[in-house]
Amino acid sequence: MNIRAAIFDKDGTLFDFQSTWGVWTGLILARIAGEDTALFEQLAQALRYDAKARKVMPGSVIVAGTPLEIAQNIQRFKSDMTVAEILNQLNEEAEHAPQVLVTDLRILTANLRALGLQLSVMTNDSERPARAHLAAAGALQLFDHVIGSDSGFGAKPEAAPLLALAAKMDVPAACCVMVGDSQHDLHSGREAGMRVVAVLTGLAGREELSSLADVVLPDVSHLPAWISAQNS
Repeated sequence: MNIRAAIFDKDGTLFDFQSTWGVWTGLILARIAGEDTALFEQLAQALRYDAKARKVMPGSVIVAGTPLEIAQNIQRFKSDMTVAEILNQLNEEAEHAPQVLVTDLRILTANLRALGLQLSVMTNDSERPARAHLAAAGALQLFDHVIGSDSGFGAKPEAAPLLALAAKMDVPAACCVMVGDSQHDLHSGREAGMRVVAVLTGLAGREELSSLADVVLPDVSHLPAWISAQNS
C-alpha cells in the first residue's frame, strides 16, 4: 500500500534535541532549585543532565517521557511542590525554549505535499508548547494536525495517539509512516501497524534504531526521496 500520510515526532526529529531541551533542562532545574545547589545537583543526576555541557544524557526521562512523567520525577526531590505545580512550570518554560530546526520545514512539507501526503505531528510534549514551538518556527500551519501527550489520545510508545491521527486524516494506518528519533517513536508506529522511519538527529544511534525501523535516515530532509521510492 502506498504511503499517504506522515506523522512526525517533534523533538529530535523536526527540531534539534540538545539545542532545545539541553538548554531548557538547565533553565527549569535552576528555576525549581533556586539557590539550593545541592537540590540542583540531585535533580540533574536524577534526570541524567550534564549541567556543564548543558546536555541531556541518553536514558533520561526527558528524552521520551511526557511532561507529567518529568514532573513526577522532580517532585520526588521537591516535596513542597505538587506535581501539578511543577508541571505548570515545565510547560511555561517549555513555551519559551529555544528552537533549532533540523531542516527547512517549508521545503520538507512542500516536497511531501507534492507526493500527495497529509502531514501531522505527535509529540510526548504537551500540546500547548508544541504548537507554540511550531508557530515560532513559522511551521504550525504546515501540518494538518498537532497533538501532544495531554491531548486525550495517550502517549508514545502507545499506538493510540498515532491511530487517532490516522483517523483524523482519514488514512488507513497501513498507509501512514511514523517518523521519529527514539525507540518510543518506533515502537508506537509498529504497534499502530504503520511504516516506521528513524532519524539520527536525536540521542539514539543507528545501532539502537535499525532493528526497529524500516529505514534509518540521517535526518528528515531525506524522507521525500525515500517515500517516493516506496510509492513508485
